[in-house]
Amino acid sequence: MRDLAIYIDSDAPSVKTHVSRTVSSCFAALRQIRSIRRSVSQLVLQSLVVSLLLTRLNYGNATLAGVASDQLDRLQSVTNDAARLVYSARNSDHITPLLRDLRWLRVPQQIEFKLSVLVFRCLHGLARQHLARELCRVADMDCRRRLRSTSTLELHVPLTRRRRRPRFRSLRSSRLERSAI
Repeated sequence: MRDLAIYIDSDAPSVKTHVSRTVSSCFAALRQIRSIRRSVSQLVLQSLVVSLLLTRLNYGNATLAGVASDQLDRLQSVTNDAARLVYSARNSDHITPLLRDLRWLRVPQQIEFKLSVLVFRCLHGLARQHLARELCRVADMDCRRRLRSTSTLELHVPLTRRRRRPRFRSLRSSRLERSAI
């Protein structure tokens, strides 16, 4: 099922489908931008890449938390090629300085940042109610008040309907909040 341009299914192949379709559409847009790169300035080229590629990569990437690294590497290859396009770099050039110059995060860092912002908003009442209601501190739960985990800043992530156990049993809110602030 395709919902808001994110391919959702109850099994793991849907993640591969979503990543494959996202990567192929991004590379198609990258080829189109590459055809006009000599006609525009570097600043215009960078804004085209950000608006046409990085928004596609970042859209819904919080759903990719916990995905296998080979799938994240495929998404990272799009970011790397986009950075090489902006700077007219060769494939043999190191990518880290280019990403740092552009101030772009790697894909796993983008996912962690998006989740950090979401957790921060939920804990501070800035998120939508249906999200904030689902996420709570372990210390605030009546059934767990006597456990040692109440002294930590762990968050309880409830079970979903489709899975028997969530992808993440708990999140460390202190680390996520520090990175979001």
